[in-house]
Formats: sequence, C-alpha cells, structure tokens
Amino acid sequence: MAELPDFYETVAEEILHKCRPKEGVWLDLGAGAGGVGLALARRSSSTIVLVDPNSGPLRKALRLARESGFGRRVITIAARAEAIPLPADYIDLAVSRGSIFFWKDRARGLREVYRILSPGGAAMIGGGLGASYPQWARREFTRRRHEEVKRRGPDAFRRFKEARSSRTFRRLAEEAGLVDFEVAGDGANDPDSPQAGLGIWLRFSKEEKIL
Repeated sequence: MAELPDFYETVAEEILHKCRPKEGVWLDLGAGAGGVGLALARRSSSTIVLVDPNSGPLRKALRLARESGFGRRVITIAARAEAIPLPADYIDLAVSRGSIFFWKDRARGLREVYRILSPGGAAMIGGGLGASYPQWARREFTRRRHEEVKRRGPDAFRRFKEARSSRTFRRLAEEAGLVDFEVAGDGANDPDSPQAGLGIWLRFSKEEKIL
C-alpha cells in the first residue's frame, strides 16, 4: 500500500490563504501531537496554543516544537473544546482540523471558539487535506477512510457522512448563534469525486469593535 504524503503542511497553507490572519496568538484546537499547529508555527512568528483533552500527544508536540527551534512560542493546554480555559477576545486565529466530529457538544464548542476570538480574529473549523494536496492522494485517503468506516457497518457509515455534510455544518453554526459564517465544501464526497479529500470547513470571524 502506497504511503501517502503528509497533509499538515497543505492544511496550514490553506488556512493561511483563506483566513489571512494577523500575527499574534493562534490556537490549534484538538491539536493532538500538533500537526497543524506546528506547521503554522513554521510559517509565522505567532505564539501557538495547542489545546487537546489528552496530555500525552501534547507532550510530544512540545518536544517537537523544541527540536524545531520554536518551543518558546508553543503553549499546550489539556482541555476540551466545550470549555477552553482562555479569556475572551484573546485568539487571533483559531483552527481545528478533524476534531469537531468528536466534540460532545459541537455547537457549544463553536460558541467557545467565537468567545475567545479577538475582534477581527478568524476561525476555520472542520476537516480536509488542503487544495494543494495531490489529487491522487486525496482520493486514496478518502477511499481508505471510507473503507475503514464501512467495516463498522452501514449505520456507522451513514453517521460518518452525515456529520461531514454541509447541511450539518450550517445547522451547527446556526445553533451556535453564528451570524456571519461560510461553509465551504462537503466532507461527504466519494473517493471518485474531484472534490474528494477537500473536506468541509466552517469559517467565521469576530467583528472588530468600533471605537
């Protein structure tokens, strides 16, 4: 079985292209071992906050950051999306790849992300491999993922696709009280679709305060 390319770099590229964030404090929510967050650190001078409920992967992320020479700019916090221990109006860019599907209360998690965004800050939440990820690899990644879920049974596959549909993402954004948001893509695409692996993303921002 062919080894697929790393996708964290292409995801980071897409986030920066779509969000155009200002330098400051950036958050990778559901960071795991920091794949996306560390890729963003390599492309900026921002402070990177990695949040994940499991402390083990966070320790690995911090070690990798130190080995890469930017450990002083990386902060790890063990917490869940529904209760992020950060002050309001604090984060200039909030990203999360692949974790929203596992949040216990997804609408509440989105409200938390909005709360901690700074005025003018942007968020990009969802899943995907990045538009610059090779198409053959996007299709193969999607095929393998679908086969893995299908082995759990038809109900599991139905829930998998429903969780990644644009309809579900719009509903969650509305439940969270977001007004100005954009849902891009559809994570339910089949492997033979040209859009396979591009995933689905919810993008929103917080209005800047008028003095």
